[in-house]
Amino acid sequence: MIFAAFAKALGQIGDPRFLRVMALGVALSIALLIGAYAALLWVLEGFAPGTVTIPFVGPVGGLHTLIGWGSALLMLGLSVFLMVPVASAFSGLFLEDVAQAVEDQHYPGLPEAFKTPFMTTLIDTANFIGVLIVVNLLALLIYAVAGPLIPVFFWAINGYLLGREYFVLVATRRLGRKAARELRAQNWLRVWIAGTLMAAPLSIPLINLVIPVLGVATFTHLFHRLAR
Repeated sequence: MIFAAFAKALGQIGDPRFLRVMALGVALSIALLIGAYAALLWVLEGFAPGTVTIPFVGPVGGLHTLIGWGSALLMLGLSVFLMVPVASAFSGLFLEDVAQAVEDQHYPGLPEAFKTPFMTTLIDTANFIGVLIVVNLLALLIYAVAGPLIPVFFWAINGYLLGREYFVLVATRRLGRKAARELRAQNWLRVWIAGTLMAAPLSIPLINLVIPVLGVATFTHLFHRLAR
């Protein structure tokens, strides 16, 4: 069921509405990463002068260059973690467009979906991003002892959170918040697996830029299959 839903989502990747939302999502992701990188570089450069005197060696220059390369590599690694909150923000901002595009093509004749007020969506998204950040900070305790299993724990933890968020948001459009949560609770394992399969490619640079669109589309198909 999950892979069939993903295959349908992938088959619609050329839809103009998908491409439009994907372009906006890529722009949002790049803007966030550039902003985070600029902030990181500014902090690091504040701690290191351009030249440092090392005992028995003398003055050593070029530290800003070293910091620049080091921070770039660090930012590339951090982008894996930053894409999770980006995907969460994406679900709140662009979910309606992608879900509607899926329903127009695959589920015609449905009544108009319930539209959550923008401010409610914005507050819910901000709250969920906060939960994501707090949970991932707490998960650092697990990562510290997980060794080679760190990716598995990272995918499982964030897959659970993202799966719950995406499915409930998609289902709320048709059922309302209470019924959407009940349906997710009845199918929690399937939703968790789908969320984990979404969280895994979020760890791959460049590919992770298109995953939020495919995630919304996949969960839209999954909801309609489960609702039947």
